[in-house]
Amino acid sequence: MLRNHAASSLDGPGVERQIVSAEQILAQAWSALQEALESPTEMLALGAAAAAIVLTITSSFVKTMVPLRWLAVCSNGGFLVYGLLHVAPVMALLHGTLLPINLYRLREMLRLTRRVKASARAADTSGIWLRPYMKSMRCKAGQMLFRKGDVADHLYFLADGAIELVEIGHKMAPGRAFGEVAFFVPSGRRTLSARCSEDSLVLYIDQATVRELYYQNPDFGFELIGLVASRLSADVARLEEQIARLKAAAEPNSAPTR
Repeated sequence: MLRNHAASSLDGPGVERQIVSAEQILAQAWSALQEALESPTEMLALGAAAAAIVLTITSSFVKTMVPLRWLAVCSNGGFLVYGLLHVAPVMALLHGTLLPINLYRLREMLRLTRRVKASARAADTSGIWLRPYMKSMRCKAGQMLFRKGDVADHLYFLADGAIELVEIGHKMAPGRAFGEVAFFVPSGRRTLSARCSEDSLVLYIDQATVRELYYQNPDFGFELIGLVASRLSADVARLEEQIARLKAAAEPNSAPTR
């Protein structure tokens, strides 16, 4: 009797209206889906939206920037198609605005990667591929850019003039990058001093921007490390050559006398 009473209490008019309302919602959704499937335009719009949703969800699992930009571009395209075909002006306007922005950023990253790879293939450690991200400053002859032991917070590129590395007496000609090695040493301090031996035009980029480029694009980071390694190898070769010359100069003096 209690079971019958509970069943009768659940079959009240309020519950019946809720069941009918849910059935109506399902029926309307099914009817709308059937109408969409009958229209090639609606089918295309729904397919584009579904693909864009999948791409957007996939992008949340991607950690690197280039694939993430590709996913963003494709999902923008899908939502834009849906907005145009399904007559959703707000969605079409939003993704129509985001699409060229993501395309531009993707193009920048791909160009940067190509420049770094081309530079590595040519064994060019000049850092020309970083110039679009750099700021410029004019320096007077005798001006110190940094001293040995200073915190390494900028990478430099000599566009015009001459730079002397004071401790080793080496002068750099225009077209060379310098100061990047200190970014990777444990202390983060300059190992040499750099002074303008004449009026010079110097480009510079801060460490935060270099790190941002490094983290955004793994290919860029890998090639940057390769360039730094090649610069270190050149420094080691120069030191070995100096040591060999010193030994050769000392050999006649070290011969025993009779």
